[in-house]
Amino acid sequence: MSATAFMPTVTTGTVERQANQAGRKPGRRTDEVIRASILSEGIYELVIRDPYVACTVQPAQFVNLYPADARMALPRPFGVAKVDDDDVTLIYQIVGAGTAEFSLLQAGDVIDVLGPLGKPFDTSKPANYVLVGGGLGVPPLLYAAQKLSERNDGTQVTSVFGYRDARFADDLVAPFADKTHSIVNAEGNVVDLLNDIEDELSSADHPPVILSCGPTPMMKAVAAWASKRDIPAQLSLEARMGCGYGACVACVVDTPSGRLKVCKDGPVFTIEELGWEA
Repeated sequence: MSATAFMPTVTTGTVERQANQAGRKPGRRTDEVIRASILSEGIYELVIRDPYVACTVQPAQFVNLYPADARMALPRPFGVAKVDDDDVTLIYQIVGAGTAEFSLLQAGDVIDVLGPLGKPFDTSKPANYVLVGGGLGVPPLLYAAQKLSERNDGTQVTSVFGYRDARFADDLVAPFADKTHSIVNAEGNVVDLLNDIEDELSSADHPPVILSCGPTPMMKAVAAWASKRDIPAQLSLEARMGCGYGACVACVVDTPSGRLKVCKDGPVFTIEELGWEA
């Protein structure tokens, strides 16, 4: 995929300037790809330059990426994994035609982007934030760790990551976490890890607050573990989305309060909001 074929006619700066003048958030715009690489087998890293996302995105919010192939009209949502100046890092694996197209991007190419979208984690209070992630639910927690590490209020960060096999994110979270724990499928799961470190969590300076993202069965197990111990938990749901901002009603989830949209009402929900108490 060459940059020439998809050279933007309206730049990110132009879109931002027009949006600012109109007093609203910028809409869909075209970003430059800064770097594209493979982290491990099947796991890809994509770095785009988007000053607006870089200065506004909060942990667990996501951006929509639009395939250049017009036969794929719907965007694909990705949680932000890292921000470095104006550059935004996304981590993903190929699960269909859209992500397969993105895997062909190279530095200098461009891609259409919308966001940030969705409701972020509430990290307003000092705590020992326990980041529990599984598979490709890990990347949004990397950015949570980055943001939490910037605070000076005694907040602590403990990462608890579960992988299918390769520990692709341990080195990425280590600079931002006070403690890093991980496990692969052959060894067990994240609940096994939480059981192993339960005493460690209770002896920390601040009480634990769980932030979790990953497959639904994993998060239901984490919610049950946390609920039994009266530990607050916020869960960032993964869902197939159409628009990403609440118009298409493609990503609803059943809750005690009725059907809510993962993209607009979430993706972050508490255990109580989801009715996932043990």
